[in-house]
Amino acid sequence: MLTVNPLARVDEAPGFRRVFRVGHLTLGVFFPIEAFKGDEPAMQGQERLAQRAEALGYAALWVRDVPLRDPSFGDLGQIHDPWVYLGWMAAHTRTIALATGSVVLPLRHPLHVAKAAASVDQLSGARLVLGVASGDRPVEFPAFGVDIDRRAALFREYFDVIRRVLEREYPTVKSTAGVLNGTADLVPKPLGSLPMLVTGNSGQSLSWIAGHADGWITYPRGIDRQAEAAARWRSEVHTVSPGAFKPFVQSLYVDLADDPDLPARPIHLGFRAGRHFLLRFLDSLRVVGVNHVILNLKYGARPASEVLEEIGTEVLPPLADMQGDKPVGGELEPSDAEVDDTLAPQR
Repeated sequence: MLTVNPLARVDEAPGFRRVFRVGHLTLGVFFPIEAFKGDEPAMQGQERLAQRAEALGYAALWVRDVPLRDPSFGDLGQIHDPWVYLGWMAAHTRTIALATGSVVLPLRHPLHVAKAAASVDQLSGARLVLGVASGDRPVEFPAFGVDIDRRAALFREYFDVIRRVLEREYPTVKSTAGVLNGTADLVPKPLGSLPMLVTGNSGQSLSWIAGHADGWITYPRGIDRQAEAAARWRSEVHTVSPGAFKPFVQSLYVDLADDPDLPARPIHLGFRAGRHFLLRFLDSLRVVGVNHVILNLKYGARPASEVLEEIGTEVLPPLADMQGDKPVGGELEPSDAEVDDTLAPQR
């Protein structure tokens, strides 16, 4: 199918429906699904782990866009190009959503992003969720010949170009990236409306994000602060799109202990704890309006395969049972002190 289905809404896309639902919280996981030291993962057996995550009921597999090694960041993501890796994973999975968290728009030509996204969407059966960002690693911008001071403006401009060429046939587009005068068309189109989520602020106001994006990916915070962020998001969405559901997403580093009752202690952008605390924490996030949590297992003391399995068998089922429930009176919610929310973007 080369042309977009004009009747399809974003919330009808299989990827969106797998991950997002009003009042519910689902779990995804970042590649690499691996605990490791330093910045370079081994990337062994990721296909098998992805298939196991799908079978266990995780909602999404997330890739990052890290084109260059910057030792000061200590993080290479999944190393491989996100589009190539998503194509690889599309061939090894069937139902789990495939998501970018996030593609750095100012560093890529918007037509290339649009074509890659539509191709993955087609090949995966409309399972793509497209997270986009403005970029946060200064070393990358001069390497790609991009003025870092223009990244916010380029993000806005390229976001609009991608929307136009994915949703319209033979569009007219004028941007700093190039011109389409209505005589050429980008193919393939996605199978339906492609969900586009913005990561962080990306140099934009929250009102702009609420008006243009299909959801917001933000960073881990303690429950009280995340409740405030989710409330601000819902308020902005209601102002610009009354009645619309635009999900609120966050990342979370987790070092899951063997002892299921171990209390939490902070680690970078997350915590080390047993599964009982993790379950309470996730349900508290659900109550305050978080719709999806992307787990990052990099800092784990245990093999990621064990953690993936334990969360899938011991946390996901009771979390699913809680969906739609109201908070239980008297149950202690994790405090801000139990999460290291020193913010650093995921991309």
